Amino acid sequence: MDITQVLLAAQSHDGQIRTVAEGNLKQFQEQNFPHFLQTLSVELCNDEKPPESRRLAGILLKNSLDAKDSTRKEEFVQRWINVDPAIKSQVKGSLLMTLGSLVFEARRSSSQVIAKVAAIEIPHQGWPELIANLLSTMTKPDASPSLKQATLDALGYVCEEISPEDLEQDQVNAVLTAVVQGMNHVENSSDVRLAAVKALYNALDFAETNFQNELERNYIMKVVCETAMCKEADIRKAAFECLVSIASTYYDLLEPYMQTLFELTSNAARVDEEPVALQAVEFWSTICDEEIASQEGSQESGVVSSSSHFHFIEKALPSLVPMLLETLMKQEEDQDQDDGIWNISMSGGTCLGLVARAVKDCIVPLVMPFIEGNITKPDWHNREAATFAFGSILDGPSVEKLTPLVHAGFDFLLNATKDQNNHVRDTTAWTLSRIFEFLHSPTSGFSVVTNTNVPHVIEILLTSIKDSPNVSEKICGALYFLAQGYEDAGPMSSVLTPYLGEIISALLGTADRSDSNNSRLCASAYETLNEIVRCSHISETLNMTVQLLQEILKRLNQTFEIQIISSDDKEKQSDLQALLCGVAQVILQKFSSCQEKSAILHFADQMMVLFLQVFSCNSSNVHEEAMLAIGALAYATGPEFVKYMPEFHKYLEMGLQNFGAYQVCCVSVGVVGDICHALDYKVLPYCDGIMSALLKDLSSPELHRSVKPPILSCIGDIALTIGEHFEKYVPYTMPMLQGAAELCFCMDVPDDDSIEYRNELCRSIFEAYSGILQSFKNSKSELMVPYADDIFQFVELVLKDNLLRDDNVTKAGVAMVGDLADALGANIKLLFKDSNFHSELLGQCCQSDDEQLRETASWVQGVITRVLVS
Repeated sequence: MDITQVLLAAQSHDGQIRTVAEGNLKQFQEQNFPHFLQTLSVELCNDEKPPESRRLAGILLKNSLDAKDSTRKEEFVQRWINVDPAIKSQVKGSLLMTLGSLVFEARRSSSQVIAKVAAIEIPHQGWPELIANLLSTMTKPDASPSLKQATLDALGYVCEEISPEDLEQDQVNAVLTAVVQGMNHVENSSDVRLAAVKALYNALDFAETNFQNELERNYIMKVVCETAMCKEADIRKAAFECLVSIASTYYDLLEPYMQTLFELTSNAARVDEEPVALQAVEFWSTICDEEIASQEGSQESGVVSSSSHFHFIEKALPSLVPMLLETLMKQEEDQDQDDGIWNISMSGGTCLGLVARAVKDCIVPLVMPFIEGNITKPDWHNREAATFAFGSILDGPSVEKLTPLVHAGFDFLLNATKDQNNHVRDTTAWTLSRIFEFLHSPTSGFSVVTNTNVPHVIEILLTSIKDSPNVSEKICGALYFLAQGYEDAGPMSSVLTPYLGEIISALLGTADRSDSNNSRLCASAYETLNEIVRCSHISETLNMTVQLLQEILKRLNQTFEIQIISSDDKEKQSDLQALLCGVAQVILQKFSSCQEKSAILHFADQMMVLFLQVFSCNSSNVHEEAMLAIGALAYATGPEFVKYMPEFHKYLEMGLQNFGAYQVCCVSVGVVGDICHALDYKVLPYCDGIMSALLKDLSSPELHRSVKPPILSCIGDIALTIGEHFEKYVPYTMPMLQGAAELCFCMDVPDDDSIEYRNELCRSIFEAYSGILQSFKNSKSELMVPYADDIFQFVELVLKDNLLRDDNVTKAGVAMVGDLADALGANIKLLFKDSNFHSELLGQCCQSDDEQLRETASWVQGVITRVLVS
């Protein structure tokens, strides 16, 4: 095989030639993987080969070593590990040689592939000489700028791929020295300096020890700050990106540098090119994030720690706020037409909002003069900036501080929805939605919307919803929060009822607008409709809700008639079906919360036909929404749902086995619970298929781990529903539960996400055991006696772990101890006699502030006492 010709043919414009070449490459990879890697690395290394063949060789090498899917990635790792060491050595040698290539793309590909190999080998103590080899290249007196650049790229990519604990400290020191030297202004090549700054960005996580050393930290900060002032804009931008990362990673070490950093960022935000200015503002947004997180952590724990919060934002306020307000005036003429646009004005407004959350009331007197001075000026830039500033500071300051300002400006803002400039109307609509979100709370005794002004407010909103699509979308948000404010507001929630018919018509009309290419407008209209239904009084709006349901079903039916010519048409159809299924689900849930079931039963057949028809459309997003709607229908119709099961159970089992779209699988698991609740014993004929699918899910390494806890809880629901009929599943289910229980204690929990997952897993195992124990409580309880020791040991281990377990785990575990005692009684008397753990735990729980936990613990104490005296 002439690999060069095959690689070129694989990029041919002729589809037939391309397909044959791709097949040859795939066959080569499958039949002789080591030789495949070796051949590609030689091709990549050879400067006499065409750039196109080398480019594809690099891509194929990279894709042979890494994959997004974790299972495939593990296969690729194992496949590389199994390659003959001599061949691996040749491949690595070719890759390192390619760093000196004359062709930029070959160098870049090689540095990326080196990092992929390093990601596999370095954590397993392989390729120990790599870092030293790369660093020796940097110090060669005759090293060309292109070789230095490629080497720094490789170092950066390696740091991006591996973890800080994978490198020894002396290696980290050497990498940082080389990188910082590459950044130095004495380095003549701007390409080398840029590569060095990017490498530093990736190496910052490794530099913790260096940042703790004042001399080393001072030197790194000095070089980064100098680099942020160099003449090349792309290098300045990369340097500010480093400062953003430093602000996040080393916030608590920044105090000595803040004056310098303020001057640097302030100057960049005011006068530098926009990509650089954006990073300068991002630095302050990051500082805000750190301080907000610190405040929220203190509030949750009740411990105020000054060491973790330096109040940098508060100290910088007098200078920082004017600088941010200045950025608000730098709007672009067409920024309201482009969904993906992000400019300095938007960045400054976002940062201003974060500052408001960080310093609360202190920001108001600094911003109000700007608002008052610009809100009525003839130039639209001033009016829009003033409105944007007002909307940005509404989350953070107290209601007491904001109330007089909002009352004074509310009518002005309502009138500004008629401003002649679209930008101003757009920002005004957004600001109104923010006012309704944060300052419209009838239950708390304060609301900007009153019984007196509500007709005017509705009139303004329903007029503005017909404005341009971007304004209309923001008005949908305003209506959303307006409705949400009346949720649970008792008699006050009826204030909106007289206007709901008009609002619903306006939202349906908005969803149908043909003048908008913005798919978000249609989605916003339907999501707002959901909130209107959810927050309404069903007793007052029954007929209106029934009419809306009919309209939604009519629209869902019409989606099947949409002509599908392109993939875009298919996507639009899927998105619309998902939105309509979502509205149907909310309406069904609303009906379920009242006694009025006749409307649901009247439309149930029609709904089920449409939902099943949706399953024929190949889109996981639609399947998820249709499945949720069917779950709501099952919950609402109760035992009547059984007539749909012969047809529906096939789709349910397909959903349960949809490993690829794990969200669909997760929703399907939830629907099983709804069906158990609805059908009770009538679910029995379908349990074999459902249980088989659930047990397959639990044993599958492909399924996303987040779905497994809900499956375990679901098994408990099934057991509870079918009682003693669960017997035939016990031999298959109990080993699964025991395996899951063992996993809880051998899994690594390095971060909050892992701890949360472990808690979720423990809680779901308790819920599964509880359901199974209760299913055999009145008959066949002896089936569970052989498992009692393991169950008791598991609950003891989990509940003794005070550091990691959360309150929900405690509640579920305590309840399960009660179910164990209640179901097995005298059979496990010795378990309770030989253990003190349960009495200590229950004693603590009876003193808890949580009323539900106290009641559960008291019940469990009573059950155990009865067992012990039996």
